[in-house]
Amino acid sequence: QKMPPSLPSTINIREPRWDQSTFQGRAKHFFMVTDPRNLLLSGAMLEEARRVVEDYRAGRIPPGLTEDQLWKAKYIYDSAFHPDTGEKMLLVGRMSAQVPMNMTITGCMLTFYRTTPAVLFWQWVNQSFNAVVNYTNRSGDAPITPSQLATAYVSATTGAVVTALGLKSLTKHLPAIIGRYVPFAAVAAANCINIPLMRQRELKLGIPVTDENGNRLGESTAAAQKAIFQVVVSRIGMAAPAMAIPPVIMNALEKRAFLKRYPYLNAPLQVGLVGFCLVFATPLCCALFPQKSSIPVSRLEPDVQARIREKDPQLETVYFNKGL
Repeated sequence: QKMPPSLPSTINIREPRWDQSTFQGRAKHFFMVTDPRNLLLSGAMLEEARRVVEDYRAGRIPPGLTEDQLWKAKYIYDSAFHPDTGEKMLLVGRMSAQVPMNMTITGCMLTFYRTTPAVLFWQWVNQSFNAVVNYTNRSGDAPITPSQLATAYVSATTGAVVTALGLKSLTKHLPAIIGRYVPFAAVAAANCINIPLMRQRELKLGIPVTDENGNRLGESTAAAQKAIFQVVVSRIGMAAPAMAIPPVIMNALEKRAFLKRYPYLNAPLQVGLVGFCLVFATPLCCALFPQKSSIPVSRLEPDVQARIREKDPQLETVYFNKGL
C-alpha cells in the first residue's frame, strides 16, 4: 500500500485560505472564523490544532496530513488563539462567540425596550460584551492599558444609554414601530464612541504601514483613521439587519391573536429571528473591507510620506491591518 504523498511545506497558512482581494473570498474566510460550532471544541482538540499548525510552521509535517486537515486545524487554531500573542482567548471574546452572544443580547434589547431599567440593563450588558470582544481581539503590538479600557467602556456605555433614553422619550408620541428602532440607534451611537476610544492609542501614535511584501515602512495616523472608520461601518452594518428586520416582523406578529395568547413566546421568537440575521450579517459585514487594507502614499501625513519616498520613490500604495 502506497503512503499518500506528503504535503509540501510551502502552503502559506499565515494568510487565509481564500483570495482576500475578492468579497467572496473574504466572506468564505469569515464564515469559517465566525462559525459558532468552534465554541463546542474541547481543550484537547484546540491543543491538537495548535500542535498541527506549529509543527507545520516549523517544517515538521506529520505523514498522511491532507491540505484540508491542515486548513481545518489553522481555522480552529485561529478561532481560539490570539494571532500576535498566541495566548488562548477568552471564550466570550472569540469571533465564534459573536453570533450566539449577540443573538441573545440583541434579542433581549429588542424585546425589553419599553421600560427604562430594562433599557439601561441591556445596553450595559451589550457594552460590557463589546469591551470584552474589543480587548480580546486587540491588535498585538499596541497593547491597551486598563485605564484606556475603562475610559472606552464607561464612555460607550454612557453614550448608548443616553442615546437610548433620549430617543425613547422622543418616541412616546410616535407610532409603536419607531420605538422598536431605539435600541439600534443606541448601538450605532455606542459603536461610534467605543471603537475609536478602544483604539485611541492607534489614533495618537498611528498603526504600522507596510509595502505589499509586509516590510514595515513606519506608523501612520491617517491609516489608523481609515482602519477605525472601516471597522465602525462594518460593526454598524453587522447590527443593522438583526435590529432592522425583526422589529417589522414582530410588530406584525404582535397584532395577531397567536402572540396575544402566548406572550412568553415573544423573547424566544425575537432571539431566533435575530440569530438568523446574524449568522449571515456577521461574516458578510466583516468581509466588506479587506483585512489587509490599503491607502495611497499621497494620503499619509507629510513626514511619513517623506520617509517612504526616501526609501522607495516609486511606491504609490501602502497596506495596513484594519483590525476587527
